[in-house]
Amino acid sequence: MLFWCALLFFLGVTAFIDSVFNMGEIFRQVNSVLFLLISMALLIRTTTKSRAQNTEKLKNRVFNLEREVSKLQNDQKKLVDF
Repeated sequence: MLFWCALLFFLGVTAFIDSVFNMGEIFRQVNSVLFLLISMALLIRTTTKSRAQNTEKLKNRVFNLEREVSKLQNDQKKLVDF
């Protein structure tokens, strides 16, 4: 997904450069700018979702490790009391 977003952004940049250097009409310039902005927004959205997913995985891992530590501490107390 990230590859396609980057490719879309690159195509938007090239479309904008093409319309500027070929002295295109206003519609072509506006169209390429919108294409560029939409693709950049898609790229940013994808990267933030990816980071959020990584953060969520780390939070779940920490939670599971904390549960395991508390279980081991309880088992250790039971062994000491025995």
